[in-house]
Amino acid sequence: MSRFVATAELLAEVEEAGREDLRARLRRFVTPKGTERVLDVGTGTGAVAFALAPLVQSVVALDPEPALLEQAGRKLDEFPNVELVQANITDLPSSVGGFDLVTCARVLHHIQRPEIAVAAMTRVTRPGGRVLVVDQLASVDPLVALELNRFEQARDPTHTRTLADVDMRSLFEANNLVVRRDEVVRERRDLDRYLDLAGCEGDARERARGLAPYGPVYTVEVGWYLLAKISISA
Repeated sequence: MSRFVATAELLAEVEEAGREDLRARLRRFVTPKGTERVLDVGTGTGAVAFALAPLVQSVVALDPEPALLEQAGRKLDEFPNVELVQANITDLPSSVGGFDLVTCARVLHHIQRPEIAVAAMTRVTRPGGRVLVVDQLASVDPLVALELNRFEQARDPTHTRTLADVDMRSLFEANNLVVRRDEVVRERRDLDRYLDLAGCEGDARERARGLAPYGPVYTVEVGWYLLAKISISA
């Protein structure tokens, strides 16, 4: 059974509690015009999709996990311009595309081949459109990054690898995505709450605690990148 079945309700509560703050940050960072067609990749319970919905024309919210989409579906009456679709970004047919804005928040660290996901996001973005990527950042020190990823994988088996800023920028450059705005946000986390959000219990919880490179309350760095899709000839 997917761990998301056990944690979807808690994730939805966290999404709703932080929605107004996220909306304010998105309004400032993305500066939407209100006419955008948006694709939200790995929407989960709809955090970015519902935060953006009043600021844009429409949002297609994509996720492969049915338990998360079920939770998100309970909010659709409130956000009629959001459409939920069960799929991976790499599964979309070639006929799908032309989005003004593609968003991907706290997702890349779950993907085994993030370069394929970024390429797929670039493909479905219209020329001149924008891509928003948000994710926790790893240290450039490989040993520190290894320690972080061991903890994250113990906490959540769906975690693959947290990327450093330099890795993020390499992915963007390889897909002709130009950074228009970037920001590093420092987030304060409570270790127990963070373990709860992953449904990490029992022996797995104790193992994750033992691998945690932080104290019970700690701060992480989260990268925000707003990118523009340019043509190869530009």
